[in-house]
This record gives sequence, C-alpha cells and structure tokens, in this order.
Amino acid sequence: MKERMLFEFLPILFGVFISTVLILRKLIPVLKSRKIGQKIYEIGPRWHKGKEGTPIMGGVGFIIPSVIAFFILGGVYIYLGRAKELLGAALSLSMAVLNGLIGFFDDYTKLIKKQNQGFLAWQKFLLQIIVASAYIWAMAACGFIDTKLEIPYFRVEIELGIGYYVIAVLLVAGIVNAVNLTDGIDGLSGSVTAVVGAFFAVAAFTLCEVLPESSGIAALSASIVGGTVGFLMYNFYPAKIFMGDTGSLYLGGMVVGLAFLIGQPLIILVAGIIYIIEVLSDILQVGYFKLTHGKRIFKMAPIHHHFEKCGWSEVKIVCVFSVITVIGCVLAWFGIR
Repeated sequence: MKERMLFEFLPILFGVFISTVLILRKLIPVLKSRKIGQKIYEIGPRWHKGKEGTPIMGGVGFIIPSVIAFFILGGVYIYLGRAKELLGAALSLSMAVLNGLIGFFDDYTKLIKKQNQGFLAWQKFLLQIIVASAYIWAMAACGFIDTKLEIPYFRVEIELGIGYYVIAVLLVAGIVNAVNLTDGIDGLSGSVTAVVGAFFAVAAFTLCEVLPESSGIAALSASIVGGTVGFLMYNFYPAKIFMGDTGSLYLGGMVVGLAFLIGQPLIILVAGIIYIIEVLSDILQVGYFKLTHGKRIFKMAPIHHHFEKCGWSEVKIVCVFSVITVIGCVLAWFGIR
C-alpha cells in the first residue's frame, strides 16, 4: 500500500513543482507587460510601497498543474476501477478550486478598480459560506462525514447533530480566510503551507492502513508541497510575484479539506497554528481598537506586520513562523495517532 502511494506521490510532487516553476517563468513577464500588479494599502508598512506593481494572481501557477495532475491520477484510477478511492479528494479539490475562483475574481476586480479592494468583505464571505456549505453537504451525502466531531488527543467523539454542519461550514470558511490573511509578506503563506502540506502527506502514509482516502490525501498533499515550493522560487524575498487571493484562498481550501479527509477537522487548528495566530491577532486588534476607542494591542495586525514594525526582516519572520508551524505539525501528528 505504502509503496503504491509513494509511486503516485513522488511524480505528482515533482511534476507539480517543475510545472509551477515553468509556468511562473513564462507568466511573470506577461503579467508585468500587462501591468497586472499589486496595489499597496496606504495604511500598510511604508516600506511595502516598493512592492507596488509586483505581479499578482500567481496562484494560477500552482493551481493549474495541481488540477491537471489530479485529473491524470483520476483517469488512472477510473481505468483500474478504483475511482471511489479518490472521491473525497475530488470533492476537497473542487472546494479549493471554487475558493480559488472567488479569489481570482477578487484579484481581477482589484485590477479593474486600480485599488487594493476587490469584493466587499460581506460579498466574499457569503460566497465562501456557499462554497463551504456545498462542500460539507457533498461530503455528508457521500458518507465521508457524519454529525460526530472527534476531539484530537482525547479520542472522544461528540455527537453534535445539526450543529456539526454549522461548525464545519464556519471552520472551512474560517481557515480559508485565515490562510488568506497569512499571505501578507514575501514567502510567508507559501512556506507555512508547504509545511502543513508535508504534515498531511505524513498523515496519509501513517494512516494508510485504516484510511480508505489515503491515496487521495497523499496526492493532494504532494500537489500542495510541490506547488508551494515551486512558487517560493519566485515568491521568497524579494518576491517577483504574489499568489494573490487566487492562490491563498485555494490553499486555504486545500488544507482544511485535507483535515476533513483524515477524519479530524479540528487538527488543522494545531497543524495550522500560524493561520490561527494570524486571524486571532487581527480579531483582537480590531476588537480592542473599538472597545478602547483607538488603542492597539499590536503595532499593526495581522501579527506578521507587528514583527515587521519591531524591526524583524521578512526573511526572519518567515523562518520563525515556519519553525512554529513545524512544531505545530509535530504536535498534530501525535493527535492523529
């Protein structure tokens, strides 16, 4: 079983990596020539103004090869009569792609308006809730989830009834937005997500004897790692391209979808600890600002900008946050065993 999964995992990993590098190599000059570049917030760190004009929508560079790789694997499984083994992964990939499309149209709207604002916040969130609801409904209809929520580490299942679906939808939309929020400096979201993708790959191989969806989980994990590492070839400081909402919303959908596929959705709160810290820092900053009529907890939120204003370089922030993610993933591994 593990040998077969490895035989599928490695070609997808390297295939998506090489394809991402080649696509972005061709895409970056095209985006530059058409002036498809990032508009920087006036309220952001002043040194970020130098990034203005950097091409965005780079997420298509790893989304396209990831989808193609999965379709090829799916074709093989259909030929072998084993298509059902990839059904859950196909649903999760579809959900991620739909979130990526939301991000794509958001990025495109920003370009049309010539500003750093695409959809209104409520419009984007509504679309994400619709996608998340469709995903949870499909997963339940296909028997991949029920109304019991497993608590990591304690091996306890809590029957939530219809409340499970509410929590599941909010978790999907929340993680998608948290990954989007993490994409604020060069290489951060890609580096953190590469580590999280590697964690789910390890989980797939660890649980392959008891998890029917392990092949699909391994395949999606391979595409995440290959795609993000390939993207980092052009996105690590100083970035030549940004993934945009196109890439970050897609990656958010992928990591939370994998958490549902291994049967422990809450484990993403541990493996993706940086995502959670980022979104909590933003919530705390906004809440405290409103309650105190102008006071702040952090110099700037989300928290990676706080450390920037404390004098940390972008490279240092990415390295520290990636190490924290590795620690979170190690702790998460003990939670799934």
